[in-house]
Amino acid sequence: MRVEERVFLVTGGSSGLGEATVRILAGAGARVVIAGRRGTPTHENIRFVRTDVTDEEGVQAAVGAAVEEFGGLHGAINCAGVTVVEKVLGREGAHSLDSFSEVVRVNLVGTFNVIRLAALAMRKNEPSESGERGVIVNTASVAVFDGQVGQAAYSASKAGIVGMTLPIARELARHGIRVMTIAPGIFDTPMLASLPEGARAHLLEELPKWATFPPRPGCSEEYAALVRHVIENEMLNGEVIRLDAAMRMPPK
Repeated sequence: MRVEERVFLVTGGSSGLGEATVRILAGAGARVVIAGRRGTPTHENIRFVRTDVTDEEGVQAAVGAAVEEFGGLHGAINCAGVTVVEKVLGREGAHSLDSFSEVVRVNLVGTFNVIRLAALAMRKNEPSESGERGVIVNTASVAVFDGQVGQAAYSASKAGIVGMTLPIARELARHGIRVMTIAPGIFDTPMLASLPEGARAHLLEELPKWATFPPRPGCSEEYAALVRHVIENEMLNGEVIRLDAAMRMPPK
């Protein structure tokens, strides 16, 4: 699918990976709806809709804005997410069930909520010559495969995204809708900055030992460039791509 003159919904598009994705898509001639909790549009082809990805009505409103203002919806990129660093058995007791549930609710349930409602709108598109109607790109994490101590909630939520990628891709194939997932490594984003100072410093100090090349955090533009390639490469479907400089994280 070409990016130019197509319409995309980007969750978490006001910062980090999502913001870079909005910039690269809008810069390539796309129209973009940002679904997020904060932010304002800065481009004539960008609309912002205040959205909680776990709320059905809120996501419907964002999808509706794409259809009503821009004439349709051709792609959805799920970048909204939260994290928590908490041990199952910490110094002050067991892992909070509320914090575990919140991470799963936002990262996994929120992603599924966007997928189902965006796919419903994409199904109405006129197919391309090859039969394609839309593309969905989700964001997981290398924590799915290399989760460290304290990442139980985050790893579980992202593992759910990986687990549903293939079955949803198989189901939506009959409608000409592709589904892909990107699993980033350590990226220089507000989520990294939000970690406790000790955890963030440890990650940055140890990263050169874990990554093959380049031995540095990824930048949001590198994630966004891969999103664009996934959109444009019709053969990419039902798969998870690690974007991590061959990094493998140790237990802690």
